[in-house]
Amino acid sequence: MLIGEALIGEEPELAHVDLIIGEKEGPVGQAFATGMTQLSAGHTPLLSVIRPNLLTKPAALIVPKVTVKNMEQAARIFGPAQSAVAKAIADALGEGILPKEDVEDLVIVASVFIHPDAKDYNRIYRYNYGATKLALKRAMDGFPDVDMVLEEKDRSTHAIMGFKVSRLWDPPYLQVALDNPNITQILGVIEALPDSDHLILEAGTPLIKRYGVDVITKLREAKPNAFIVADLKTLDTGNLEARMVADATADAVVISALAPISTIEKAITEAHKTGIYAVIDTLNLPDPLPKLVELDKLGALPDVVELHRAIDIEETEHQWGSIPAIKELSDKILIAVAGGIRADTIHDALKAGADILVVGRAITNAKDVRQVAERFIEGLSKDEIDQFRVMTDF
Repeated sequence: MLIGEALIGEEPELAHVDLIIGEKEGPVGQAFATGMTQLSAGHTPLLSVIRPNLLTKPAALIVPKVTVKNMEQAARIFGPAQSAVAKAIADALGEGILPKEDVEDLVIVASVFIHPDAKDYNRIYRYNYGATKLALKRAMDGFPDVDMVLEEKDRSTHAIMGFKVSRLWDPPYLQVALDNPNITQILGVIEALPDSDHLILEAGTPLIKRYGVDVITKLREAKPNAFIVADLKTLDTGNLEARMVADATADAVVISALAPISTIEKAITEAHKTGIYAVIDTLNLPDPLPKLVELDKLGALPDVVELHRAIDIEETEHQWGSIPAIKELSDKILIAVAGGIRADTIHDALKAGADILVVGRAITNAKDVRQVAERFIEGLSKDEIDQFRVMTDF
């Protein structure tokens, strides 16, 4: 069984085709026969024909995705869409995309989307032809391969979602710690921050203590596509607090490294269950490595380890020397460094192996927030992500 999918065109005639190809004697053949015999109101499947009385080869069953409510909508399926799918299959056969020698042994089940407001038959035909042809080629080529899926999963966003779920796949990053427990001032800082793919927002502990995790919603409204970290510094009820953060639409929860191993493990497990990052904050822990080794044995390593020097002891040394040992545990762990990071220490932190620079007062208390933030971002020496490369899939 081979599977293909393609989306082509513009609304309302936009075409989205999902299809499966397989042998008549296998599961695809069974699905084909079931679709022909088990009909449902508004979703009646139909055979793909180039013209009346002329089936395409391989035989294909078209299954409408959208409920057909009247004859006008039915005509779009039985007319331009039916013809488009059939012609695309026939052309794929003629062009060698489908194997001629196996044509009598194969069947196709194609699920087709026709918007209820679609009017232009020409576009309906052309978009569905293109989507079917592309879906067939992708199915036969095994597109996408595993490497492409892993490469694209954190870069791309779904066109209909209306927002982007950011992931940390391209370090280094600048994380702005929003610790001031005054939401009006914080929103002013956010408004002044530049848009950048390498900018992270942190809902600081004082801010969350004053307003609760619901403050994340306000940050999200101000920067819809931002990666937002909720700095709870969880010490107990790890799974509960991780779930609270996820429900509030944060992208990461911060757990204190001083918490019991069971609490940390539960928080990490819950974070990953809900699709958010788990961050371990080493504040007041002299050596984080033994705890991380213990978590590694439990199969519960965090996504980010934040080496955090407290404000009250900023005259002491950073823990940057432990970065190589931490990264030996997993090449997927990101290292964040916090506590007294300044523009003139960016290169030292990056050279030590830091992936995320956590900066608070140096930005949030600056006279020109935007200018200072841009200086930090420029220090990362990273280009913005190419948002147009997805079209090369075609």
